[in-house]
Amino acid sequence: MNPAKQQIDSQDQSKVATLYRMVMDSHTCPYGIKAKDLLERQGFEVADHHLTTRDETDAFRAEHDVETTPQIWIGDRRIGGYDTLREHLGQHVKGEDETTYRPVLTIFAVAALMAMAMSWFALDRLFALRTFEWFIAISMCFLAVQKLQDVESFSSMFLNYDLLAKRWVRYGYLYPYGEALAGILMISGTLVWLSAPVALFIGGVGAVSVFKAVYIDKREIKCACVGGNSNVPLGFVSLTENLMMIGMGSWMLIQAML
Repeated sequence: MNPAKQQIDSQDQSKVATLYRMVMDSHTCPYGIKAKDLLERQGFEVADHHLTTRDETDAFRAEHDVETTPQIWIGDRRIGGYDTLREHLGQHVKGEDETTYRPVLTIFAVAALMAMAMSWFALDRLFALRTFEWFIAISMCFLAVQKLQDVESFSSMFLNYDLLAKRWVRYGYLYPYGEALAGILMISGTLVWLSAPVALFIGGVGAVSVFKAVYIDKREIKCACVGGNSNVPLGFVSLTENLMMIGMGSWMLIQAML
C-alpha cells in the first residue's frame, strides 16, 4: 500500500467513533446524548447505534462485559463510558469527593447581579450603598434555600462544628429558617427590630463555631453553608457568610437608631 494513503487511512480511523447508547420510547440515556455531542464537537465521525429495548441493552452489556451504557469505541479501541471518554479527550471529570467552590461563587455572583438590577430599577444607578445591602440580603436568602432543600442533611453536617447545635439539636433545623427570614426582611428594609437581632445571633454563634473548629482545633471538615450535600471545606466561606450577617445586622441597627 502507498505509505501516504496508509497514513491518511490511519488518521481517518483515529477520528471515527462508534457509540452504543440507549434510545427507547420510555427512556433516552442523557449520557449517550452528551457523548455523541462531545465526539462531534471534537471532530469525530460518529457511528451511532441505538439500543432500543431492555433485552437488547442487557445482551449488549453481557456480550462486552460492561455494566453501563453508553459505550464508546474510537477506532478499534474501546474507551468506555461518558466520563472515561471525557478523560480520554483531556477534559476534567469531577471526583465524588472533589472540593468545589462553584456553588458558593454562583450564589454570590447571581446575588450581586440581582442587587445591581434592583438598584438600577429603584435608584437609576448600578451601585449605591443600598446595592451592597441588597447583595448581602439576597446572598443570605440563596444560602438559606440551599440548606432548606434538605434540612435533615444540613442539620447533620451542621452538628459537626456548630457549638449551639451540639447543645440544642433543634437549632440546626431552625437555623436556615432564621437566615431566610432575616434576609427577606433585610431586602424590604422592614422589621429591623427582628431581622437585625436574628442575623447578629446566628452570625455570631456561627462565626465563633467556625473559628474554633478551623483555626483553633485545626479540623478539616465540610461546610454546611450551601447545604448538607456540599463539598466545600469549612473555613473562609462559612466564616465570610457569618461575618456578612454580623455586619449587616449591626449596620441595620445603627441605621434604625439614627
